[in-house]
Amino acid sequence: MSAIEQRNARVEKDKAWETSGLRILLIAITTYFVAVLAFWILGNTHFLLNALVPSAGFVLSVQSLPVMKRHWLKCDHH
Repeated sequence: MSAIEQRNARVEKDKAWETSGLRILLIAITTYFVAVLAFWILGNTHFLLNALVPSAGFVLSVQSLPVMKRHWLKCDHH
C-alpha cells in the first residue's frame, strides 16, 4: 500500500470515528457524569436529573448537524 493510500485509509477511519454512534454515546455519558459532579458540588438537590439537560442538548445538537450541513451545502456561500 502506498503512502497516499495509507493516509487516505487513516483519514477515512478518522472520519468514520467522528460520525460514529459510539463516539456520540461516549461523549454524552462523559458530559452527564461531569455535569453530575458539577451540580453535586454546587449543591443542586436534583443533580442526577438536572445533569440530563446538557447531555440531551449535546445529543440533540449532534443529531441536527447532518440536516444543517445538507442545508448549508445547498446554499451559495460566495
